[in-house]
Amino acid sequence: MSADLAPLTAAGARWLLTAFPPSAGAFNRALAEAQARQAVALAAALRYPTPLDAELVRLLGPGGSARLDWLTGADHRDDSDDEAGWRSWVDETVVSWAACLLAAPALAADAHRLAGRGRVGEVTRLTRPGGHEHAAAPLLRHPDLLEPVAALHRAPLLELLALPETENAAPR
Repeated sequence: MSADLAPLTAAGARWLLTAFPPSAGAFNRALAEAQARQAVALAAALRYPTPLDAELVRLLGPGGSARLDWLTGADHRDDSDDEAGWRSWVDETVVSWAACLLAAPALAADAHRLAGRGRVGEVTRLTRPGGHEHAAAPLLRHPDLLEPVAALHRAPLLELLALPETENAAPR
């Protein structure tokens, strides 16, 4: 992953963990964060595949979390300016694609093959989640809960992966 995408990845993972909190405990929090970061990093690598793409999003900004917040019913009236600043680095499409990948490990494996291991690194917690991953992040891995976010931009992801939408609308 490009270092230029690090703020976008951090913000996207933070948004997912805020919207779909992990189970209680430090281990669960760390494991859920690893899954969210892997999903967002892979989605960002697909969305911004070249250094020029990464530089453009860094210069222009990804758009923010307003629509995602509205969709999930998040209320941020109490956020201070410092607290709300990270939300401007959330990319709606990247988060939507990450939700698709979290809900469907087979789809994540297809995406990882397209993006290439060298660009994203290891994503085993995303592509082959076990009992620990599901227990740590039951909301973050729940296809029905992720569906409103995943549905926003699923079609372009499936098109990019050259998969028919009907085949992959539901988790495999």
